[in-house]
Amino acid sequence: MKHSINSLIITATLSLSITAQATSLSQLDITPHKILFGSCSNQDKDMPILKSINNEAADLFIFLGDNIYGDTENMQDMANKYQRLGDNPDIQALRLSTAAIAIWDDHDFGENDAGKEYAQKEQSRKLMLDFWQEPKNSPRYTQQHGIYTAYLYGESNNSVHVILPDLRWNRDALTTVGKYDYQTKRKAKNMGPYSPNLAKNASMLGETQWQWLEIELQKPSKIKIIASSLQLLPEFTGWESWANFPHDRERLFALIKKYQVNGVIIISGDTHWGEMSKVTTDLDYPLWEVTSSGLTEEWKEVSPNIHRVGDFISKVNYGELLIDWQQVDPKITLSLKEVDGKVFNRQVISLSSISPYDKG
Repeated sequence: MKHSINSLIITATLSLSITAQATSLSQLDITPHKILFGSCSNQDKDMPILKSINNEAADLFIFLGDNIYGDTENMQDMANKYQRLGDNPDIQALRLSTAAIAIWDDHDFGENDAGKEYAQKEQSRKLMLDFWQEPKNSPRYTQQHGIYTAYLYGESNNSVHVILPDLRWNRDALTTVGKYDYQTKRKAKNMGPYSPNLAKNASMLGETQWQWLEIELQKPSKIKIIASSLQLLPEFTGWESWANFPHDRERLFALIKKYQVNGVIIISGDTHWGEMSKVTTDLDYPLWEVTSSGLTEEWKEVSPNIHRVGDFISKVNYGELLIDWQQVDPKITLSLKEVDGKVFNRQVISLSSISPYDKG
């Protein structure tokens, strides 16, 4: 009976927090030209960057995780934090004007660097999906292996497929180097305490989600955006990333090649700094990643990244992906923007440069 009462309280709290009805995904009936994204928004901090985001008049905003800083097993506390985010007038304005989709990372999943062991993930899932106004019949509420999902926008020659994997629900244990090695070998290099988990079956996604992702990668689209809560391309830094589970990273690259998947672009969050990365090895075309973090959070001790293109930004930032469908060979512009909307880093690529398998 205690759990039922708590559930009623949490539901009531959340219903108060969503004072602005979000733009329905079904309203996004045109191919997006402007997609914005970001991560790491602490509900207890000011978010002046949202004013710049709202001025953009984007077609879609993708929240890439740490959308609140929950860090609790108390679900009423978690609900209260969602309420504080929902009460932010600029969040309300964004959700009224722009379609928004979301995946979680560790802090809105429930605990710092948490994985499958987190005890409250079922309850946390409901709070998260309710807040982001997921349709009540969505499989994300009930599927057994996480809240992963995908969206397909547009048709045929101007289609955009957004894939959001869940890197928390099934994530196996992290391995660490120990406190002494971290202090003496890692800290001075701005690297974290984790080591790659080399166990054969170690994974962030789990096998069921991998099977789902393999199917999604085969669906036709001109552009595929993999919206990852953690960095994917940068090599091992000691912090959380795909590099901590190298078999996952290698498997994704292998699937892109196996199914000749054109037009893959990665966007990611988590780091508390922004940067762009490009990998040209082990693939048939350059793979780009734009990391945007955070909307409130900053981190001055930026880790090394041999794949970085341009400089990093250690101040608040958001990401932008523009697609010019009017060109015979559509132009894609990737940008990181500062709090006032000023461009910090911009890279322009052609769709053909990341579509070597396109038969026309």
